[in-house]
Amino acid sequence: MSEMFRALVLDTAQDGKTVVPQFKDLSLDDLPEGDVLVRVAHSTLNYKDGMILNGLGRLVRKYPHVPGVDFAGEVVESADVRYKPGDRVILTGWRVGENHWGGYAQMARVQADWLVPLPDGLDTAQAMAIGTAGFTAMLAVMALEEQGVLPDQDGEVLVSGAAGGVGSVAISILAHLGYRVVASTGRPENADYLKHLGASDIIDRATLAEAPNRPLLSERWLGAVDSVGSTTLAHMLAEMKYHGVVAACGLAGGADLPATVIPFLLRGVKLIGIDSVLCPYEKRVCAWQRLVTDLPAERLDEAMQTVKLSDIVPYGEKILKGAVRGRLVVDVAAG
Repeated sequence: MSEMFRALVLDTAQDGKTVVPQFKDLSLDDLPEGDVLVRVAHSTLNYKDGMILNGLGRLVRKYPHVPGVDFAGEVVESADVRYKPGDRVILTGWRVGENHWGGYAQMARVQADWLVPLPDGLDTAQAMAIGTAGFTAMLAVMALEEQGVLPDQDGEVLVSGAAGGVGSVAISILAHLGYRVVASTGRPENADYLKHLGASDIIDRATLAEAPNRPLLSERWLGAVDSVGSTTLAHMLAEMKYHGVVAACGLAGGADLPATVIPFLLRGVKLIGIDSVLCPYEKRVCAWQRLVTDLPAERLDEAMQTVKLSDIVPYGEKILKGAVRGRLVVDVAAG
């Protein structure tokens, strides 16, 4: 008899539109095809997970569906020589939880190429406290470094969406590396939390929310990590210093960019897109290794909240409203 396990399964109501979550017992035969079978220990809740749980954005096209865009656990079976039973692994990206069943189930079957070994120094809960958001933040910091934005330079690095998953991890990494970090948030109650993470100053996101009234504003930022997009990103670009760099990785504010080419032509500003999905294997491994050394463990533990899988559904709406601070880790093994 095939092993049974607990999973959060999304399906559509009779209207064909409303997404209905249910907890079900599934068997291994229910899982999609893949090279590696993983016993999932932990997953996490990202903004994209919140959208999927609430049926927003048409991120999922085929139901029934198991959401959860990342997970960490232990290999049970493998048809790939790179992984053997007992190996601890992480999966982020690759449209898992969207096009392929994801981490909100106690078992998952995926392609071997999608996995990365869990680095020494991290357990599965810590890896998911980092998750896709923290991994994306590390890629953004690496992009700033590659473009010559370094801690010993004169200037500040701005982080938008600062209290969210990408923002809070980016602040912790940047501050640990010696950058002077300014955090942008719309919630004044988060100021002490963000300063504790390492932000030297806090600005109200309203100052960035409007599209700039001129193509260039006063030079202010040496670099920036943006997870908001739209008018916030346009405002950043207009305030970048000469040869400033923006690492952009989110569209929470929308995909429109009301900006001109002037910052790029007259100030040599660089806009680097961060894609945590189509990221080469070697770079993924490097980013995870750096997260062990460049993200202070105490900051990681402080930013982490843990909930059981059975309690996750109400948090989907909370994260869409910006009411989840830091990283929400899902204890999948506990059901």
